[in-house]
Amino acid sequence: MSKKYFSIATLMLVAFVLASCGKTPDRQLQGWVEAETVFVSPDEQGRVEVLKVRQGDKVEKGDLLFTLDDDLQKADVAVRQATVTNMEQSFDRAQELLKTATGTQKAFEDAQAALRQAKANLDASQTRLARRRALSPAAGSIEEVYFRPGETVPPGRPVVALLPPSNLKIRFFAPETELAKIKIGEAVTVTCDACAVGLKAKVTFIARSAEYTPPVIYSLEERAKLVYLIEAFPDQPEKFRVGQPVSVSLPANEAAK
Repeated sequence: MSKKYFSIATLMLVAFVLASCGKTPDRQLQGWVEAETVFVSPDEQGRVEVLKVRQGDKVEKGDLLFTLDDDLQKADVAVRQATVTNMEQSFDRAQELLKTATGTQKAFEDAQAALRQAKANLDASQTRLARRRALSPAAGSIEEVYFRPGETVPPGRPVVALLPPSNLKIRFFAPETELAKIKIGEAVTVTCDACAVGLKAKVTFIARSAEYTPPVIYSLEERAKLVYLIEAFPDQPEKFRVGQPVSVSLPANEAAK
């Protein structure tokens, strides 16, 4: 073999080795960051009086988010409280009459039942009044504010949208050929533009039924037409943003098998 041919063969071999070394055993799957937002809304219609938060604020569980006008609820509590007072007096009279044998057992039991009902009505009214102050159900960040002070909110319509960190998840799709390499509770590596290195997420859900590849998801090989939805909870959810595209790498030791 001439030196010229020997040199070409050597270069080809070196190039092949370098190319082989450059390949990674990880299979990257495309996905995105999604979140389940908590919508905080009133039970009854009301006018926003105080708004304690703005979009982007961080809140803790139990923090006051907003208050609604409560004139009607306060009036209802006053009426119920007066009824309880009257029923207590009626109960005391019926009890005293029963002790002196001038009253009947039925009259006593009726007064007792009326007092219980009055107290239950008062408790319900006090609960309605307390709910005019909306408290944060969990720690998180305020994603949206839909109503401002002075605006009237219909019942069930959210005033603010809250995002607890535990409600943020990574969603990605995997072809059937990769399912055997993914297990519930297993950690996967998540990468994205401008993200920190070494971010991990734990697989929490693997769909049992397949679906067609969504238009926003692609693979370099374009071989799999059916994919399975997989969800993973990130170890550091604060490092991600909702809607952010990400790449998910399967564990190297599993992908190599």
